[in-house]
Amino acid sequence: MNGLKTAMLLAAMTALFMALGLTLGGTGGMIIALVIAVGMNLLTYWNADRIVLSMHHAREVDERSAPELYGVVRDLATRANLPMPRVYIVDQPQPNAFATGRNPDNAAVAATTGLLQLLNREEIAAVMAHELGHVRNRDTLIMTMVATIAGAISMLASFGLWFRGGDGRGAGFAGLLAVLVAPFAAMIVQMAISRTREYGADRASAEISGNPMALASALAKLQQGASHIPNPVAQRIPATSQLYIVPGLAREGDSLFSTHPDTQNRIAELHRLAGDIAPPSPSVAARPKRTGSSSVPVTRRRRASALDPLRRD
Repeated sequence: MNGLKTAMLLAAMTALFMALGLTLGGTGGMIIALVIAVGMNLLTYWNADRIVLSMHHAREVDERSAPELYGVVRDLATRANLPMPRVYIVDQPQPNAFATGRNPDNAAVAATTGLLQLLNREEIAAVMAHELGHVRNRDTLIMTMVATIAGAISMLASFGLWFRGGDGRGAGFAGLLAVLVAPFAAMIVQMAISRTREYGADRASAEISGNPMALASALAKLQQGASHIPNPVAQRIPATSQLYIVPGLAREGDSLFSTHPDTQNRIAELHRLAGDIAPPSPSVAARPKRTGSSSVPVTRRRRASALDPLRRD
């Protein structure tokens, strides 16, 4: 069913892109828009993870370079019955995280250094479970592809404001209406998708980690941090704001222009879920490592020293 919804959403965005091409350039413009939309869909399908990770300058880590983070993700992936995703760290002070990839077999999860410094082990586990929830629900592909097409619609609309279509349609009232309405409609669809899927990933985190209160605590800290620390990638490419667990461009409140549900509403829903989900035994977040320096779980007192390897350049 999720695959059908994904196909329908992509078809709707492609149709919107074609309609804008038709309005601005007639039949020829519609055909060009269709070719561009199909090309973008194919390119993004095969390269979504590379595109997102490259723009963040993310560096891949393993069990040797980041034993705590890698071990948490490995345990959560096992609990969720998912293939082990690639694990990345983004050298960025804003506390945030995201997941990307076209399917669970080609997925990647990433956390910023700001997040690793701010949260304790249980909260980090809950955040990573949220990102694995996106992977399990196959959200990562659709969110990246919709963001790509929405951005292209906005660019085409801007182009239409300055250039006349072959049959003059771009200069008329219909053309003006198209360049104003189409980007707005694309933005609403994009943001509605993100808001809906964030609630789904929050629920998945509660199921996978068994600790919805840890995610509630993490969300409060992340929202506070994101509201004070800028995200250079989101500032440069606003469409990426929807990829993070909290908006890269911090905004409060639920509205048509929000990429995420209001953080307080998400926390309230997690409090409700906490009464329905029993903690796992043993907790993934609390499970000590078996060898080496990872034998002591990360706590708030030990966090700085235990996560030192994660901050290594």
